[in-house]
Amino acid sequence: MFSIQSPLVNNLLLLVARILLSGLFLLSGLGKITNFAGAVTYMTETGAPLPQIAAAIALVVETGIGLAVLFGILTRPLAILLALYTLVTAMIGHHFWTMEGALRYGNMLHFYKNMGIAGGLLCLAVAGPGVVSIDRLIGLEPQKH
Repeated sequence: MFSIQSPLVNNLLLLVARILLSGLFLLSGLGKITNFAGAVTYMTETGAPLPQIAAAIALVVETGIGLAVLFGILTRPLAILLALYTLVTAMIGHHFWTMEGALRYGNMLHFYKNMGIAGGLLCLAVAGPGVVSIDRLIGLEPQKH
């Protein structure tokens, strides 16, 4: 059976996981910052309720929580919140079950990628941020011996 025994490797993998997971949200949030009108249009096209407010919420969640996860700030609760956000955006933005053909297939892939991302975020919530994090620096994550 495969097992990672090295705390150094475990902490490095947690840091890489945080970088990879937050990167997606930060890029998306940056897109909303640089083209907010486009984000509102996209929200309107997907049928999101109150598209301007939805775009503003998405911008704040993606950039704010994305940065927090990247730096390991309140990692466990914010990873859960981001996982829930990701599940909701999958339901609103990738409702493949209402589509046909290539559009259905593409949105089905995006929907299930969102599910996988949410799973990774939930794993991060369980594992914690690792030692290279603000949480650890300020004592929110206990020292492990």
